[in-house]
Amino acid sequence: MEKSIDRATCSVLRNAEKSGIRTVWERYSAQLPQCGFGETGLCCRHCMQGPCRISPFEDGPREGVCGATADVMVARGISRAVAAGTASHGGHAKHMARTLLRSAMGEAPDYPIKDEAKLQAVAARIGVSVDGRDAAAIAGDVARKALADFSEKDSPLTWAATTVTKGRVDTFLKFGVVPTGIDSAVSESMHRTTYGVDADPVNILLGAIQCALADYSACHMATDLADILFGTPSPVVTKANLGVLKRNAVNIALHGHNPLLSDIVAQVSGEPDMTEKAKAAGAPEGINVVGVCCTGNEVMMRHKIPMATSSVSQETVLLTGAVDAMVVDYQCIMPSLANIAECYHTKLITTMPIAKIPKALHIEFHEDDAKESARRIIEAAIEAYGKRDRDRVHIPDESSTAFAGFSTEAIVGALSLVNREDPLKPLIDNIVAGNIYGVCLFAGCNTVKVTQDANYTAMIKELAKKNVLILATGCASGAFARHGFMTPEATEQYAGPGLKAVLTAVGQAAGLGGPLPLVLHMGSCVDNSRAADVAVALANKLGVDLPMLPVVASAPEPVTEKAIAIGTWAVAAGLPTHLGVIPPVLGSKVVTEVLTSTAKDLFGGYFIVEPDPVKAAEKLITVLGERRRGLGLSA
Repeated sequence: MEKSIDRATCSVLRNAEKSGIRTVWERYSAQLPQCGFGETGLCCRHCMQGPCRISPFEDGPREGVCGATADVMVARGISRAVAAGTASHGGHAKHMARTLLRSAMGEAPDYPIKDEAKLQAVAARIGVSVDGRDAAAIAGDVARKALADFSEKDSPLTWAATTVTKGRVDTFLKFGVVPTGIDSAVSESMHRTTYGVDADPVNILLGAIQCALADYSACHMATDLADILFGTPSPVVTKANLGVLKRNAVNIALHGHNPLLSDIVAQVSGEPDMTEKAKAAGAPEGINVVGVCCTGNEVMMRHKIPMATSSVSQETVLLTGAVDAMVVDYQCIMPSLANIAECYHTKLITTMPIAKIPKALHIEFHEDDAKESARRIIEAAIEAYGKRDRDRVHIPDESSTAFAGFSTEAIVGALSLVNREDPLKPLIDNIVAGNIYGVCLFAGCNTVKVTQDANYTAMIKELAKKNVLILATGCASGAFARHGFMTPEATEQYAGPGLKAVLTAVGQAAGLGGPLPLVLHMGSCVDNSRAADVAVALANKLGVDLPMLPVVASAPEPVTEKAIAIGTWAVAAGLPTHLGVIPPVLGSKVVTEVLTSTAKDLFGGYFIVEPDPVKAAEKLITVLGERRRGLGLSA
């Protein structure tokens, strides 16, 4: 249980140990002790005179070969991490924009516009004319405007300027951090942190914030365009954990981040001819598709497809011996999956030209014949099913019900059932009354450095009993889903009296006959923009800026550079943001001070680093109290 508090994960890991199969936990142990210089950010290999290390002790070197100090070295490292995260979300968003453009031009027939209302709403927000025009014409202009946000322009990014409060725009202009291009922001961050360029740690960090705001734009763009192409999510009921795999079905796991692939596979898997092929191959239950990581979130909220597991435990899906194909696109995919798949009959199928893995089967996915590509993938899984060794199948009997798909529109829609004329009023009234003490967005990953899911479950219990409304995205939502927190029953068990009353009133108005789930699932990592939209709507309704709201964010188990980028823009947006793992900044007093204190004076948001989940929850509750008092509310 020191690896994970999830019984299903522990069950398959015990089997793996008996078979001598190494997983991420064994590989982590083999790396210990990890480099102390790297953990504090005091190492640099950005030129070939290095690698340089600066000792945190008095008797060691105080600067690198080029003269870079500890403060410069750490600032450059964090800035480059933000740039990498922005490049990842930018690549995702650009892929979505190109596909929308091809759809509008009739070159991607498998990608029709699913949500014309969302298309018109986005178009109106970004200044695209909608009157008297058909969906294809509007979509084409939206896509072109999206693509224009990648190259450097002489105006702020459309997806940033049109989705934040006026106060945030003024603040970003004041400190010179307004991005004018997503790709150009990444390029500038890499330029200014290379050998012989920016040596002012504070200026480097301001550049990182500018890049992080480009990341925000990319996230929001990706969410908007996915909703247009695949439909804006509304609440669905499904299952989560390894028990969603089926012994007598062709099991296909979808893993990665891009719904362009996963949504089509989900659609095609339900076609009668695919089902018949699976049954003819000896699978009486046909095809069973499950999700992993953020791709899992995408198909869970749009197709009710169950979520098998999250990022750090992705290998456990293969260790059940029941998965016939794991289909991956890009981001958060461990190369080790190929080695584990070799131990079974499983086909690991890569699909993107930028994300190949040796020993995996590569079936390249193309938008112009998307469904045909999906059929080839599913047929490979059906073929693999015939080679499954049933004596090695171990599917833990563990799964939980999960309510998913609370998009911004779905949340406002639920509130409108309580007050149709002014949907936000019930939320604001209950915040004022203290029934909702504040709002916390849980985001981020799972990390091998923390017992899986332990931080999430400990924090939510503390926050919920204090009447804090919980939103979740990404692998955070996966953790809550596996442990039964995305259910009305969890509301009954863990919510404080005020929060329970609010969730019950809205749930009954929505026809659930009981409360809403304790955790409102908002989607994948890019969908953190949905939570930002809720906060912006509240701020605009109240006539205040974001730093005044009793809203916080938490990443109890962060891993990726994408998480660093998201956390940075959350801070710039004015949100106190908790990290449960210490980032590589402690080697610099200046950087640590800026991120945890000075940022509060400049932007209103700041990082709270606290590995202990109970103490972290207490600190967030204290922050919410401070913000409530700032609004003249009882704390």
